[in-house]
Amino acid sequence: MDDHHDLPHPRGLHGLDHRIVVALRACGTDPRVAGAARALSWAGEHAALWLAAGLAGAVVDRPRRAAWLRGTALTAGAHAVSMGVKRVVRRPRPAHVEPLVGTVGRHSFPSSHATSAAAAAVAFGALGARAVPPLAAAVCVSRLVAGVHYPSDVAAGAALGALTARLGVRWMTGGPA
Repeated sequence: MDDHHDLPHPRGLHGLDHRIVVALRACGTDPRVAGAARALSWAGEHAALWLAAGLAGAVVDRPRRAAWLRGTALTAGAHAVSMGVKRVVRRPRPAHVEPLVGTVGRHSFPSSHATSAAAAAVAFGALGARAVPPLAAAVCVSRLVAGVHYPSDVAAGAALGALTARLGVRWMTGGPA
């Protein structure tokens, strides 16, 4: 599907959400961009990328194993919270663009990929994992390029994940929040 010219265009913030999805989904017509969006979407499914990263951190960084495991738990918890919110809000996914990837569910708000990515960025970033925040941002953008979320879904998911992890950083590291 394309942004049909004969369909009414939503106005306001809802319209902006629609237009941004159309613009970013158009980036996915480049096979390299589409491939990257698919790979990032796949890796972020059920927070798998972040859970694996946290467990790898626990194996490699033995002195801070407990902190890595707690950060992994924070990330998983944030993901679970987003799934609960998604079941309550029940916002449908964008229907005005052709998605690049399949989705596990049909609800869009908030983006659970963005929630777990932001939680991992905050939690693992507190442990010095500098590669995580840019990778997390790429996962968030991939959901827009894939055409399966509105920008407000991704923003809300990222805010939820960052807040959840930020609230748990003191517990995770044993230091001040």
